[in-house]
Amino acid sequence: MKEKDDLKIAVLIDADNVPHSNIKGMLEEIAKFGIPTIKRIYGDWTKSRASGWKNALLEHAITPIQQYSYTTGKNATDSAMIIDAMDILHSGKVDGFCLVSSDSDFTKLAMRLRESGMLVIGLGEKKTPPPFIVACDKFIYVEVISGKKTKQEKKPRKSSTKQAAAPEPENDVDTINDEMIQLIKNSIEDVADDNGWAFLAEVGALLIKKKPDFDPRNYGFSKLTPLLKSLNRHFTIYEEAVKDTQIKHIYVKNK
Repeated sequence: MKEKDDLKIAVLIDADNVPHSNIKGMLEEIAKFGIPTIKRIYGDWTKSRASGWKNALLEHAITPIQQYSYTTGKNATDSAMIIDAMDILHSGKVDGFCLVSSDSDFTKLAMRLRESGMLVIGLGEKKTPPPFIVACDKFIYVEVISGKKTKQEKKPRKSSTKQAAAPEPENDVDTINDEMIQLIKNSIEDVADDNGWAFLAEVGALLIKKKPDFDPRNYGFSKLTPLLKSLNRHFTIYEEAVKDTQIKHIYVKNK
């Protein structure tokens, strides 16, 4: 089985449904999952609204695919992207796909690619409809990869719980509600040993399987560990140092 860093990823971008302002951050995010060997973007480049992509395409070696709008009210870009995705799938040259769009029209495509054993990563704005999100193995919101630190990371730890419960609107941070806390608790129980302790990495992996758009950054935290530490009324964290290394094994338990 290939290592994660060796996975070949086809990146297909819907220019009509994602912003061009942070393409660098998007590609850096995709690189965490593998090597983006195919990078294509679809749109009608004769339209003025697509002009903002030009510099980004040159800087990041993304191939633009011209798709004219054949008729008013129909999105020919979607069809072109779907046809290319299936051609790439049958070529056998990649191990996964990253579909960059906020359009639910790609839901069936994501499902079909997963049925063929492909890793499918979705990347879009928070307005993305739930069917497309859950059709992916992992879904990442564009808003959380802007590179800006959240107030939870800037302020002392003692204010973290308060910030998580009542995030300020300008940070675009989601609220950690009772439903999310219960999901975390259930996931810990699912992978815990007889004493109730669960390996944090396994908990994080299970959370993504249950909720593909789960990401600590959605709630203002860079990692899962500080998120759970801010919820110390509900969870206990135990960190065990590995001898002669700087590695720590982190475990979590429900209170």
